[in-house]
Parts: sequence; structure tokens; C-alpha cells
Amino acid sequence: MRRDATAARRLAELHLREGATVAPSADAEALVAGDLPDDRLAMLLGCCHPAIAPVDRITLMLRFVASLSTAEIAQSLLVPVPTLQARITRAKKRIATNRIPLTVPTDPAERARRLPLVLTAISLIFTEGYAATSGDTAIRRELTDEAIRLARITHRLAPGPAEPGGLLSLLLLTDARSPAREDAEGIPVPLEEQDRSRWDATLIEEGLELVREAAGRPDADRFTIQASIAALHAEAPRFADTDWAQIVVLYDLLLSRGEDPVVRMNRAIAVGRAQHPADGLALLEALAGDPELMHHHPFHIALALFQDETGNPEEAAASWRRALELAGGAAERQFIERRLRSLGEAPTA
Repeated sequence: MRRDATAARRLAELHLREGATVAPSADAEALVAGDLPDDRLAMLLGCCHPAIAPVDRITLMLRFVASLSTAEIAQSLLVPVPTLQARITRAKKRIATNRIPLTVPTDPAERARRLPLVLTAISLIFTEGYAATSGDTAIRRELTDEAIRLARITHRLAPGPAEPGGLLSLLLLTDARSPAREDAEGIPVPLEEQDRSRWDATLIEEGLELVREAAGRPDADRFTIQASIAALHAEAPRFADTDWAQIVVLYDLLLSRGEDPVVRMNRAIAVGRAQHPADGLALLEALAGDPELMHHHPFHIALALFQDETGNPEEAAASWRRALELAGGAAERQFIERRLRSLGEAPTA
């Protein structure tokens, strides 16, 4: 896709109309419009046409611009693969039937309306790269680097709103941990065991400056709050020094902006660290009926950790086994298998 000479050819490569009888709109020639210096960012904006449902816009961006697989996107959005495939089919039919032009709007106000979903797509691209749900490695640098590149461009083009800076801060502060995130065998190292002297101090300094600037703006929202959480981790010299109580407050602030099962899961973990593992475990167990979390392997990892810390090794082993059933990436599976063996259990998934 990146090697093609024109934006129209790039759009054709997206396969949005694969199998459709309707030819691409002539407006495809105008995909890259105005002052956008990057074709991929233009395509992200083009996929955000208001005639397409918001969740379908996210799906299109991840599938046909970021080239993530349907399984990877389903994991990111916490939906079953068949549901995700149905969304793609529905969106492609709607685009073809209604001849929806996937073009970049020239109106600054319309671009601003599309920006939040573009930021969300960039964050999901980074997440898949930093915690890969497929492949042999824990980190997919081609995805994390691309997400950071897009976030930098977006921040440069939209310096007024808080959220582009908040997103860039979040990505930089998270990416700063990458040198310590894998051990010599390429297996993920959990946050509490990472050698913080290996964290990238330059990225942390830049990320902290960005989040301070974003947090001071009246429109600071979800990405700025998440960046503030990442900043608290970055500023703690040791895992034991983390201000977990403040992190709980920030997760409450996130939840005030809308229900999110992953945020609620992370808040439960933070409560378990701020107070006692039993408190975190109780909150996690209260979420056990959530259909989205039940197929989210990090949820079962969190359960296993707190179950082990509260003296329930058999329950912990069961949760580790469930996490192993759900994990897709080879490195993540090796991490889980290692934890199972530490409990005297043989991996069975």
C-alpha cells in the first residue's frame, strides 16, 4: 500500500470494495486533500465519514489502513471475530450502496469532528504493537513506531486541542518502557519486575512535558487522563513507590466519562495495589460476568495474580489456564506457561 504512487491506487488496495459491483467513487482521487502531509493519516480521516457508524469507522481504519487482522481487531474491541467480520461486511456494503466518498473533508470543523475517532484508532494500533495479540514477539515495533509517527503528525497539525498531545504523551510514556518489557528470551516482563533503569529517559521527559501541557487545557479528556496514569508510573523510581491511590482517582475520572470494562478492570487492579490484593480481587470477581472481559486474557491474568497473592494457588492456576486458552501471541503464551510451571502446573492449552 505504501509503495503505490497515488492516493487513488492506495485506496483501491484497501479492499473496501472487494467483491462489490460498484466502482470506487471518483472522489477517491481527492483522498489526500488540503494541508495533510501524510497519506495514511488522510486515509484514517477518510474512513471517518459520518454516514458510517462510529464503531464501523474504527473497524475500517484498523482493518484497511493499519492492516490489522480481524482477530487482532476483535481482541482490541473486545468482540467475537464473527461480530467483527459482520461489521466489516456491513460497512463495505453501505459504502458501496450509498457511494460514500472516503475523502478528507476540507472543512476544518468537520476534520475536528473526525479527530477523536482517528486518535482512538492510532491508540489501538499502538496497543496491538505494544502488547501483541498474535505473532512470535511481545512487541511489534512496526506498529508502535507507526502509531507514534501518526500521533506526532496529528499533534503538530492540531496543537490547540488537548487530546492529540495527551495521546502522544501516553504513547511516549508507554513506549519508554519497551527496553525493559522483554527478557533475554523475548518473554514479556510485567511492570512490577521491570528494570526501570532501562526505561528511555528521553521519551519520559518528552511525555511528561506533553501531559503537563495537555492537562492544563479545559478540553482535556480520556487520553490526557490515561497519560496522567502513565506519568505516575514513569515518575515512580520503584514499583512500590507508585502512587496507586492517585491512579484509582484517575480511573474514577475515566469512568465518569463513560463505562468501559477494561478501565473498570484496571481500576480494580489499582485498588488491589493501593489497599490490599483481596480488595482488588473482590472487584475483579464482581466483573467476572462481563461478556467482554470473559474473553479478554489480561482479565484472567489479573485474577490469577491476585488469587495467588491472597493464598489461592488452585484458583490462580485455573485462571492462568483460562488466560492461556485465550492468549494468541507466542510470547504471551510463554509468559503464562512460565507462571503455570511456577505453581507446579503443566500447561495444557
